[in-house]
Amino acid sequence: MGLDMFAFATTEILQAEVDFSIKNAEVIFVWRKHPDLHGWMEELYYSKSGSSDSFNCVNVALTLEDLDRLETDVLNRDLPETSGFFFGQSYAEDQADDLKFIGKARAAISEEKTVYYSSWW
Repeated sequence: MGLDMFAFATTEILQAEVDFSIKNAEVIFVWRKHPDLHGWMEELYYSKSGSSDSFNCVNVALTLEDLDRLETDVLNRDLPETSGFFFGQSYAEDQADDLKFIGKARAAISEEKTVYYSSWW
């Protein structure tokens, strides 16, 4: 039980940047209990007009511009401090995984795939 976080890549065409359904995608990265990254993704979701009352089991697409901003925030250790029931806590060591994810996401986008984030808690 807790915060499970996933990044996916798909060749499906999205109808929107948030709140979309996908039939076929591959997992490109998994995190477990990294709430500060989840908080960053939540802010992105709502900035793209996400409509869910709870940022749980919803999808948000990531563009190259989003990844650039995320990379800057990760390198500057500027992810928003986030907490929640069973979320655990983020650690400085998470930075390496976040940068690895950003590299994988950029590679997927260069292959003309769409990358998106989802979580379940």
